Order: sequence, then structure tokens, then C-alpha cells
Amino acid sequence: MKMHELAPALGSTKEAKRIGRGHGSGNGKTAGKGHKGQKARAGHGMRPGFEGGQMPLQRRVPKRGFNNIFAEEWVAINVSALEVFEDGTVVDATALADKGIIKKANLPVKVLGNGKLTKKLEVKLNAYSASAAEKINAVGGKAEVI
Repeated sequence: MKMHELAPALGSTKEAKRIGRGHGSGNGKTAGKGHKGQKARAGHGMRPGFEGGQMPLQRRVPKRGFNNIFAEEWVAINVSALEVFEDGTVVDATALADKGIIKKANLPVKVLGNGKLTKKLEVKLNAYSASAAEKINAVGGKAEVI
């Protein structure tokens, strides 16, 4: 096969709609823009959300709350989520991400004390609640802050 023989698969491409090419084309004269008005003019364009001068919806709706742009994002997991690991495993953020318990391994993780833990694990994460650390240590594991 040569370069000049290459062509897209049949039916995968569509001819461009040629507007403003006379009456016979079915899209001549006003070229699908109707008669006069803002949208018929050359270079027309209204920003998204423009409502013709009426107060736009995004400004009419009352705003509530506050979104702190400096807030640090943490991932919280419960002690019960650690049950999926084998006895004696070293549990860190990448191990949690591999098992699908957390989505992002680069965010700090805090372990909360909800649930039971029966396996001896060496957990190396960013933070623990008092009850979570107690439960991990009670089973013979180790709760290490990194």
C-alpha cells in the first residue's frame, strides 16, 4: 500500500455542509441563519449563559456556603477496610490504592476506628484516630505515622 492509496473506511467520514451556495443547494440566500437579528450577523457570538440582557440564571440563584481554596484534601478510611490484607502485610497508601480502597495514593490518608481488625498489620499512613491506633496495636500490629 502506498501513501496515495490510503483512505478512511467507507461511511466513517461525512461531507461538509456547504452553506450559502445558491438556491439549488437548499441552504442558499440566508444560509440557514434566518432573516436579520443578532444571530444572523457576521462575527456574532454570545457567551455561554447569555440570556439577551436578562439577569442570567447563574446570577439570579442565591449563593450559599464557602469553599476554602486552601483546604487540604484528606482520604479517610476505617479500620474495617484493612481486613482485606494478609497477616503481617505492610500497609501504605500505594497498597491501599492497589486494592482499590482509595483512588489516589498521593493524598494523605487518615485511619478511623469504625469496625474490627483481626489481622496483625504494619500500617504506615499519615494519621490515625485514637481508637484506630488502639485497635491496630491491640491485635499486635503497628500504627506508624509517616
